[in-house]
Amino acid sequence: MHDSALQNKSRKIGYTAQILIALVLGVCVGILLNNLQHWHVTYAYLVDGVFDVGGKIFITILKMLVVPIVFISLVCGTCKLKDTRRFGRLALKTIVLYILTTMLAISLAVTLASAFKIGFGADLTTTSTFTAQSVPSIKESLLNIFPSNPIEAMAKGNMLQIIVFSILFGLAISWSGRAGDRVAKMFMDLDIIIMRLMHMVIAFAPFGVFCLVSSMFARIGIGLISQLIGYFTVVLFVLLLHLFLSYSLILQVIGRLNPLLFFRKMASTMLFAFSTSSSNASIPVVLNTVETKLGVHNMPASFVIPLGATINMDGTAIMQGVSTVFIANTYGIDIGLSGYLMVILTATLASIGTAGIPSVGLITLTMVLQQVGLPVEGIALIIGVDRLLDMTRTAVNISGDATIACVVAKSEDSFDINTYNDPTAN
Repeated sequence: MHDSALQNKSRKIGYTAQILIALVLGVCVGILLNNLQHWHVTYAYLVDGVFDVGGKIFITILKMLVVPIVFISLVCGTCKLKDTRRFGRLALKTIVLYILTTMLAISLAVTLASAFKIGFGADLTTTSTFTAQSVPSIKESLLNIFPSNPIEAMAKGNMLQIIVFSILFGLAISWSGRAGDRVAKMFMDLDIIIMRLMHMVIAFAPFGVFCLVSSMFARIGIGLISQLIGYFTVVLFVLLLHLFLSYSLILQVIGRLNPLLFFRKMASTMLFAFSTSSSNASIPVVLNTVETKLGVHNMPASFVIPLGATINMDGTAIMQGVSTVFIANTYGIDIGLSGYLMVILTATLASIGTAGIPSVGLITLTMVLQQVGLPVEGIALIIGVDRLLDMTRTAVNISGDATIACVVAKSEDSFDINTYNDPTAN
């Protein structure tokens, strides 16, 4: 009896603690290896071999789960709908809140970056260049929402198209009588199976986190931060301010929910997203957290979270706002109040349809800089430290998705307040 209790206690290290331990060990091992690059054989074997392979396998398996989880969960939630007007309200609330939080994020970024005058008077030069990738127009982004081939959309992981097809397919099931009931039951069973698969994969998350973080820090180290300390500090400060202040106010004022409980239950998920740097790869984990720990019902969760991973990029918007001010000050270009207002509008629009992949913000930053007449090659000044900041941006992005999921679900009476308030559900 005593031995069994000891075994359970030692076996039950909290999931958050496991992720945090893996993260800290990864940083330490990565920095150590970065300083031992002259040991070419050891460095290549561990960094380019073991850690790189381990991290990439973990991310690939996570991405493997994204499409089936989103498709099956959203179909299950939609086919239960009897009142389609309710779904219309849910979608409208979600999109409006996502746009408002993104505008708030970039407004905060531009204001604080201007107040701190980062890059002002600096004489930074660079021998590197940044080749701008083409950014789709608003018309192209709108047309791209609707799939001409749903199988192709799933193969390419086009989240907006998958969401649209899943909703239409789920509605068709709910309106198809007995045939629809039989198909719905099959999807409910598939949902149970895919969730079990997700839990199997998540069990290996600490190992994946260690490989990803150690590999990254071994390659880039932390030396670049000292060269761009002002920019790095301001971006990090605004990200944390938006995360803990803006989202807390939304939860408290709009949702009447305790923010402390939210962040406590989201801690492991935020650490996970921090290590993967991918909103899309984090979708399975975020979905699991909002449903099992925060009490959001399946229908709003399966719609709000994948949509947020695509259009809700508060962290990216903050980076774009601070970067624009930094590059403008560095090159001594005054874009004026109208220019900053254009930055807020353009960055908000650019976040819609942005893929949830690492460092995609650098691509959409191109659009923002071009819109206000700033040199695109200025991106080369910040690209060195972007990977580190991208990790924090992803944690902010997924926290915003979960915040909106809770608020919208509660307003639609699709929320279990007892689960949210239960301190043991973490």
